[in-house]
Amino acid sequence: MHSTPLTAASTSTIFVTGATGYVGGRLVPALLEAGYRVRCLVREPRKLDARPWRQHERLEVVAGSLDEPESVAEALSSCRAAYYLVHSMVATGGTYADRDRELAGNFAQAARAAGVGRIIYLGGLGEMGPDLSEHLRSRRQVEEQLAASGVPVTTFRAAMIIGSGSASFEILRYLVERLPIMVTPKWVTTECQPVAIADVLHWLVRCLEVPETAGKTLEIGGPDALPYRELMRVMAEELGLPRRIILPVPVLTPRLSSLWINLVTPVSYRIARPLAEGLKNRVVVTDDTTQRLMPHEALGAREAIHRALAKIERQAVETRWSVAGPVPGDPSWAGGTVFTDERTVEIEADPASVYAAVCRIGGGNGWYAGDVLWRLRGWMDTLMGGP
Repeated sequence: MHSTPLTAASTSTIFVTGATGYVGGRLVPALLEAGYRVRCLVREPRKLDARPWRQHERLEVVAGSLDEPESVAEALSSCRAAYYLVHSMVATGGTYADRDRELAGNFAQAARAAGVGRIIYLGGLGEMGPDLSEHLRSRRQVEEQLAASGVPVTTFRAAMIIGSGSASFEILRYLVERLPIMVTPKWVTTECQPVAIADVLHWLVRCLEVPETAGKTLEIGGPDALPYRELMRVMAEELGLPRRIILPVPVLTPRLSSLWINLVTPVSYRIARPLAEGLKNRVVVTDDTTQRLMPHEALGAREAIHRALAKIERQAVETRWSVAGPVPGDPSWAGGTVFTDERTVEIEADPASVYAAVCRIGGGNGWYAGDVLWRLRGWMDTLMGGP
């Protein structure tokens, strides 16, 4: 991760929208680590309470909504740059594309009124044309709305982001884990150029200190461009699973693809639908401007998958989410399948008495059930050299 000298960066306040989301929730600590002051706009500040960086001395959290340009302009006051990381995906009334355009227009208007020096936006790869999916077309329209304000915009375009919690990555992982034989939509033959979340964050932060990136569209990706079926093969190998049999068929529509994804994975249909529509488009880097302006050796697809899975695996033995695995705020289905045994017993006693009784369980006091077995286990531990 690129680090800016603290004395230089700490004088700059950087504005972040989407801090409760996947990329935004990782970008904020990256900016803080680089020495910047960060101001987040969130509708419900309590959603950030579980984040380990919530009480950072250089972090300011502002409650507000992009539906109110005037209040957003006030929140943007004195900010050097602003990250726009909002994607509706789901909207009530109209379409998510309509909602995206509306919110982007509001934000651009507020940024101009506040005198923000630059807007930084993360969109999606894909060549513009009649076959571009509604999902990716919406990202282009957001770019246009932001640029229309006259504020310089740095637009990053990425394909699949590899990392625990990324919806597209989690879909891929669940499919590979659960289906040894897959009758798949034909989009598994579509070429994509995935990028690791660590590399996305590197470029998002780095561009702040590269003035030449202002007003530029920057395509980002790892070194590997390969079809989704090849990504599935790599995923299976990294998971230690037998080779998956993939049988692509041409008859599965985006709607059927979404239903299929929803059936096999925990990702909801309403999230899977726009993602499935976008999978039909070839999404690869065709311009080297990013590497010319900000040279960086990005992770290959296999290494990115390996690191993401390693974090997921460490979650089983490391108890702090801030150390390994999904970060607080990731969707509940991120990071692997977890079975939970939950039981409820009603007790006629005050909470303090119940808690005190629970704290006395074990040790010299013994156990309410299976006391002999628990003591036997303790003796076995002692014999093996344990405490």
